[in-house]
Amino acid sequence: MGPLSPRRLYYALLFISSALFSLAFTAMALYEVQTARLNPLQLVLVGTLLEATVLVCEVPTGVVADVYSRRLSIIIGHALMGVGFLVEGSFPAFLPILMAQTLWGAGYTFTSGATEAWLSDEIGEEGANRAFFTGNRIELIGSLAGLVIAVGAGALLSLGGMIVVSGVGRLVLALFLVAFMTERGFHATRPEDRNTWQHLAATLRKGAQTVRSRPALISILGVGLFYGLYSEGFDRLWVKHLLDQFSLPFFAQNEVAFFAILRAASLLVSMAASGWVARRLDVGRPATIGRWMQGLTVGIVACLFIFAWTPLLWLALAAYLLLSALRNVVGPLTTAWVNQRLDSDVRATILSLAGQVDALGQVAGGPAVGWLAKTISIPVALTFSGALLTPALGLIARANRQSASPGYGSSTGIA
Repeated sequence: MGPLSPRRLYYALLFISSALFSLAFTAMALYEVQTARLNPLQLVLVGTLLEATVLVCEVPTGVVADVYSRRLSIIIGHALMGVGFLVEGSFPAFLPILMAQTLWGAGYTFTSGATEAWLSDEIGEEGANRAFFTGNRIELIGSLAGLVIAVGAGALLSLGGMIVVSGVGRLVLALFLVAFMTERGFHATRPEDRNTWQHLAATLRKGAQTVRSRPALISILGVGLFYGLYSEGFDRLWVKHLLDQFSLPFFAQNEVAFFAILRAASLLVSMAASGWVARRLDVGRPATIGRWMQGLTVGIVACLFIFAWTPLLWLALAAYLLLSALRNVVGPLTTAWVNQRLDSDVRATILSLAGQVDALGQVAGGPAVGWLAKTISIPVALTFSGALLTPALGLIARANRQSASPGYGSSTGIA
C-alpha cells in the first residue's frame, strides 16, 4: 500500500486521533476524580500545567514546523502524546499526572498548527478551509467510535488501563504516519541555514509582523484569549459537578458507561450542528464567520449558566449537550477565521500563535476558577467561567468591523 492522498490521510489522522483521545478522556475524567482522588483545585491545576506547557511550546514548535518539516513535527507530536498517556495511566498520583500532562501537552504543540499548515500546503488554502469542516465531522465520528470502544473496555480494564491502551494506540499512529504521510507542498529551509537560529528568529519576526499589520487578526486572537479564560474551568469541573450534584440513575455500578453515553450523545448533536453550519457558511468571508461566532458565543455562555445552577438533571444534561455542540462548531470556525490569507512560510507559526493565546487564557483563568471551586462551590466557579467569556462578544464585533474595511486583504497586509 502506497502513500495516501493528503486529504484522505488528514481525515484518517483525525479519525484515529480523535478515537484515541475519546477513549483516554472518557476514562481520565473519572480516573483523576476517583482513582487519583484529586480535589477541585488539583483538577484545575493539572489542566493549567497542561496549558502552560502549550503556552511555552506552541510557537517554538510552530516555527520548527515552518523551518524544518510539518510531517516530522506531526510525527514527533503524536509519539510524545502517546508517552504522556502511558505515564498518566500507570501512576495515579498528583505529581506523575502533572508530568504526564507536560509530556502530552508538548506533543500536542508539535501537531497544533503544523497539521493545518501541512494540509494547506498540500491542497491549497481554500480546499483546506473546507476540509477543516469535513474533518470536524470526521473527528466527531472518530470520537463516537472511541466512546463505543470505551464502553467495552470499561468492562474489561481499569480506568488507568484504558488510558494506557490509548497511549499505545497513539504510538502506533505515529508509526502509521511514518509509513504513509508525504510532504510535497512544503519546502524546508536549506541545510546550511539550519545551523543557526537566525532563520527561526526571522520566521517568528515575520509572523509577528503579520499579526501587527492586520488589526482584525489581533481582534480574532483576542477572542481566542477569552475562550481560553473560560474553558479550563468547565473542562476540568463538569464531570465532578455532575457526580456531586446529581444521582446518576441506572449507572451506579458503571459510571464509565454513563459518561461514554453522554459524550456519545454530545457528539451526535455536534455532528448535526457542524453539518448544518457547514452547509450555510461561506468560509471565504471573514465577516460571515464573525457573525456566526457572535451567536455561538452567546449560546455557550447561556448554556454554561444553566448547567451550573439547574437542580434538574435532565436540564443539566441538555445544557451540557448543547454547550458541547456549540463548542465543536467554534473549533473549525476559529481555525478558518485565523487561516484567512496567510503566507505559507508563517502559516504554522500564526496558527500555533492562536493556540498559544488560548493556552495563555487557560493558564490565567484556571487557578482562579479552581480556587473558587475549592473554597466556595463548583457552581460559583462555573458561573465565573461563563462571565470570563462575555468580553469576547465585543472583540468579535470589532473584528467584524475591521474585516469589512476597504483595506482588508490588500497587498499591504492590512486586515
